[in-house]
Amino acid sequence: MLVRRFSDAAVTEWHRLRPHILMDAGELGARNMSVNWLEVPAGASEELRSHEEAEQVYVVVHGRGTMSATGDTQRLDVGDLVLIPPATDHAVANDDAETLAVSADELYSRRLAAQAANYDDYEDE
Repeated sequence: MLVRRFSDAAVTEWHRLRPHILMDAGELGARNMSVNWLEVPAGASEELRSHEEAEQVYVVVHGRGTMSATGDTQRLDVGDLVLIPPATDHAVANDDAETLAVSADELYSRRLAAQAANYDDYEDE
């Protein structure tokens, strides 16, 4: 078992959002997955974006907000899970008074993960 403490996660600022990188592909023995904790302050939102070769799963752990994808917008509350398929434009927004916190996990295709982590044992199929 491997553990990365929240207090040890790298933190960045990105359009008022604060991603905490708990684990990136190639770290802690993970090959195809990255895990982030994303804090979205009140009134903040991200631009539409997509990940060409990665599925993303968002789990709301605190607050309320919305997720938009492919022209559909859904309200989110604590405990809700959102699956975003690869190559799908999506954005999270917080229109509530308190911070929205979500766990954002990405599962990459084996090819992309192997390249990102520089694994030698990846073979083209």
